[in-house]
Amino acid sequence: MIQAKRYNPLLMLFQLFNLIKNSIFFVVFLFVIKAGSDSAFIKYGKVIFILAFVITFISIIIKWFTTKYAFDNKSFYLYKGIFSKSERSIPFSKIQNINRHTALFHRIFRVTSISFETGIKGENASVKFEVVSRIEADRMEAHLSSTVHVDLPSIQESDANMETFPHEEDDSKVNSIRVLHFKPTKKDTLKASFTSFSFLLLIPLIASLYFKINDIFHVEEEAEGVISEILNSWWLVFGIIIFLVIASAAFGIVSTYLKYGKYEISSDFDRIYITKGVINETSFSISKEKVQAIEIKQSTLKRVFGLAEVKLTSAGGLGSEEDKHEINSLYPYLPIRRAYEIVSDILPTYEVTEKMDRLPKKSLWVRLLWPSWIWIITTAVLYYFKPAILNVEKAWWIISACLFVIIGVTRLLDFYNTRYVLNDRFVQFKKGSLTTTLFVSKREKVIEVRVSRNIIQKLLGLASIKTINRAKPVYHAGIEDVPQELANVFYKWYKGRKNEIKLE
Repeated sequence: MIQAKRYNPLLMLFQLFNLIKNSIFFVVFLFVIKAGSDSAFIKYGKVIFILAFVITFISIIIKWFTTKYAFDNKSFYLYKGIFSKSERSIPFSKIQNINRHTALFHRIFRVTSISFETGIKGENASVKFEVVSRIEADRMEAHLSSTVHVDLPSIQESDANMETFPHEEDDSKVNSIRVLHFKPTKKDTLKASFTSFSFLLLIPLIASLYFKINDIFHVEEEAEGVISEILNSWWLVFGIIIFLVIASAAFGIVSTYLKYGKYEISSDFDRIYITKGVINETSFSISKEKVQAIEIKQSTLKRVFGLAEVKLTSAGGLGSEEDKHEINSLYPYLPIRRAYEIVSDILPTYEVTEKMDRLPKKSLWVRLLWPSWIWIITTAVLYYFKPAILNVEKAWWIISACLFVIIGVTRLLDFYNTRYVLNDRFVQFKKGSLTTTLFVSKREKVIEVRVSRNIIQKLLGLASIKTINRAKPVYHAGIEDVPQELANVFYKWYKGRKNEIKLE
């Protein structure tokens, strides 16, 4: 019989902290701004708020007493309820990713949160411990790693920016070596702060704070004379502009460091580890066997600076809402050559080919001549209303012409950026106009393929191909207007998957 135990008692304090944090707006509005209001709406609002707060507080305590957890060599077991009890078990074999998040609260009390993400859909998709001791989190993660082991090829260490860390030895395996593949330098942080445009966030932040304060304390009326004096003095205006530029640059660097500081990409025999954050620490761990595909993204500015973002696509969830678009990223501002090297280092079973095939020229005519519904609808609306913009008569056709040119240029760029390659075990697509995306997946990870043709494609001997991979949500990738011969080869290529897939 497995001995179940309650969650860490600090969980109640953590949930109470979140309750107070989420209640601040209502407290300020009801008890500060509307403190002297005689409105029945405000009076009843105060009563409802207090009742809701007390009920939620009591439910936090009851929930802690009525929920327990346990785990053995196969599964997690979660128990809850007093009169109506329920039990849920999650097999270790279903767990795809392991996420850790250490916020300021966790750092103060020397605890952490850990989430085990599965490929199951719905609210039962993860096993989450919002507050757990670091020793207990390490124990659960080590226990999972020791019971679910996948034999993979050994890792080839690269020569640059790599360190080794001894890992804890379990009863059945020798020591594994964790290899550090990337750690950002000061130069990398400066590039990241510029290409992310984080330095532009300071002025909107100040403006938003000013308007909020002005709504409460009416600062604008009090400072009206001071503002007019400043505007009449050119050197004061110039000094303020210089100060804002310097402050914005400093804000961008600091915010980027706080977000991506202590960023590390490492791996061992079985798993890939990504950690980031200075104040709020976040870590992401994924089994190499669970990686479904790789994405390498480049915006226009990143292409100028030779940077790229590498993302890992997995079947499991990626943690909280605020982190799910970033936590699986191998640093969003990697030098492009270094990105290719890191992919080869951490996933030696994957191949990224720089030499790829281009689309035939007839594909360009399909893209340029295909009607744009955005342009047609926009032009029809502009023609109907015929707005005069900046006192320019018939400005509507100028806007329509500019939109037509923009759509044509983006289609032209997308044609020149679109490339593809198929080899024995891999598929690789690259597409995009201003932002390009390079998709790489192994044939055994592709669960479905599709080939489609419209009327124009049939006349010109073209087709559209698409792959589908397991993810949350399901991941679709593909390119349009490829030669029909490639579509036929694509089907035959996918049929070879039956010799590679392994049934669980």
